[in-house]
This record gives sequence, C-alpha cells and structure tokens, in this order.
Amino acid sequence: MLEPQSLYNISSSIRHDPSLRGLPLIAGFTGFVDAGQVVAQVRDELLGTLDHEVLAVFDVDQLIDYRSRRPRITFEQDHLRDYQPPALELRVLQDGLGEKFLFLSGMEPDLQWERFCSAVAQLVSLLEVPLVSWVHSLPMPVPHTRPLGVTVHGNRGDLIEGMGSTWRPTAELQASVGHLLELRLSQSGHDVVAYVVHVPHYLAEAEYPPAAVTALEYLGASIGRVLPTDRLREAGRDVERQIARQVDNSAEVQGVVSSLEKRYDEHSDGSRRSLLVKQNMELADAEELGSAVEAFLAGPHAADELAATLNEDAPQSDAAGDESGTSGGTGSARNGDGATGDTEDGGKQAGR
Repeated sequence: MLEPQSLYNISSSIRHDPSLRGLPLIAGFTGFVDAGQVVAQVRDELLGTLDHEVLAVFDVDQLIDYRSRRPRITFEQDHLRDYQPPALELRVLQDGLGEKFLFLSGMEPDLQWERFCSAVAQLVSLLEVPLVSWVHSLPMPVPHTRPLGVTVHGNRGDLIEGMGSTWRPTAELQASVGHLLELRLSQSGHDVVAYVVHVPHYLAEAEYPPAAVTALEYLGASIGRVLPTDRLREAGRDVERQIARQVDNSAEVQGVVSSLEKRYDEHSDGSRRSLLVKQNMELADAEELGSAVEAFLAGPHAADELAATLNEDAPQSDAAGDESGTSGGTGSARNGDGATGDTEDGGKQAGR
C-alpha cells in the first residue's frame, strides 16, 4: 500500500494551533445509499450554518472513479463554466456556543479504501481525537407516523446502550468506507460510534428533513455539541404536511401506511427483531420484504405515488453533487452509481 500521508494536504494550523487538539470528530460520506438524503442534509446544514475552516484536503483524483460518478459542469450558450469537482475534506467547525469540533465529509471513495482509512487514522492520532462519530441512513419498512429508529454500533458501550439502538441483528451487509473506517479505527484503539437512521422506505428517494434532524441530534449528543436543527425542523413540518395531504387523498397510500403502522406496533417492544431480518437472521431480499408489506400487494403503486409527490414538491438542490444513491426496499446497500459530483466550498463560511 502506498504511504497514506501523501493522500492528503494539511493546513499549517494543524501543527501549530493547540486548540485543534482533542476535538471530537463527526463524519458522513455521500454515495452510499443515503436514504432520505440524510448525510447530504447534515453536511449542507453544518457547512451552511456554522463557521468552518478547512484543515485537510484529500486527493480525490486518486480516490474517485469519475466515469462512474461524473462531476457536473455548466454549458452556457457557447462556453463552459462552473466545473463542480468532488471533494473530501476535514474541517474544524464551531457550534452555536462557540465550541469546536471536526467534520470529515465528502464523496465516498471508490478506490484505495484501506489507504484512505489509514490516512484518516493518521489525522485522528495527530489531532488526538477522543471520539469519532459517523452517520448514514438506510431505507426501512417503517411508517413516517412513528418515531424514527436508529441503530447504534461501535466500540463505545456507554453510547450504544445509552442511545437505545432499535435494530440489533446479525446480518451480512454490503460495506461502505464508513464501515471499514469504523473497523480500522476500533482495531487501532480509537473510540468510534456510528448512527444508522431508519428512513421509511417509500420516502428514501426524497429529501426527508426529520431523518436529518434525528442524525444531528444523535451526533450532537455523542460529541457534546449543539448542532443546528431549527431550519430542518421547519422543513420537516412542511414535508409532513405534504405527506398528510397525499395520505388523505389516496386510499392506496392509507393502506401502505396502515399496514406499516400495524407491523411496527406489533414489533415495538424492547426485544423485537429487526423488521428487515428473517428468523434465520439472514437479511430479507426485496421480494420477501414486498411480501411482508401487505399494502404493496393490494396497491403496488401507492408508495411510488407518495414518493413521487414528495419529489415533485421538494425544492431542487443547486448543488449538483447530491448523490443520494438509489435505494430499494431491502436493507442491503447499493452504491450510488451514476451519481453526480459532491461539491463543497473550501472556504470559511459566515456564521448564522
């Protein structure tokens, strides 16, 4: 493996500013499922609301397969402009109370996962990071009318038990770079915890702000920082009103939601199995999951109708790099092939 340190460039402030030592780090990578666009929303909210400064920039030319996930560029009449390259960057941010923390974000690498994880581990050691918290999301057969579930995992038993994980199966999943990073950090003795937000599968393709609020709440609680959620809460209320209108106007959608509510409530005790895992602890496939959700048998277009309505009503992001990844009704993750580039500005943005 090539030397990991040559994979990134660091700011001189890392070596000379003692205030950057001992800060907790949160992370999120787009391109792996990202049901409800949770990671993208968390990134946009943090970078659009809080003061931040870039500390390290990864060489994405070595990490990204551009032909699989092509960046965007604008053609205007007779010339090209506004090339939007992918980015993977480590920043320092300040929360609402002026407390600092680190944020690693950007497009999930296609290549050199082990080298990337070794590079991140180097930065974690250099900056004496006490805890790494990362977040992602999966589509689940759950109704939007019930509290969003969260699966917590890592090597911090106090955070895992204290956060009340709602999905604790033994199952084989497709890995993401976040999974490998967690594994390698844990093996090297660093504290790490992860939060998987459960997004209603019929909303997985749409931007779902309540799931991003949940992610920010869990991340903030784990690192002891006040993370911004006000704007997302208001956006979430608008989405909930859109969903309510769609449910009221469609018997098929009502059937989907009612069926999911019944299934959720039947398994809502503290000892319940995952809604996606079968009795033999194998992960249910798409056909089995569809059979389990009775409403899809009675009205197979109801969930599509609801998701389409939300996508039509949702404001279009002006960041061409929102590669949320396609998501289905199964728990196995799929890479966001064909997703566009992940653009993050490299400067320090103004605060609130």
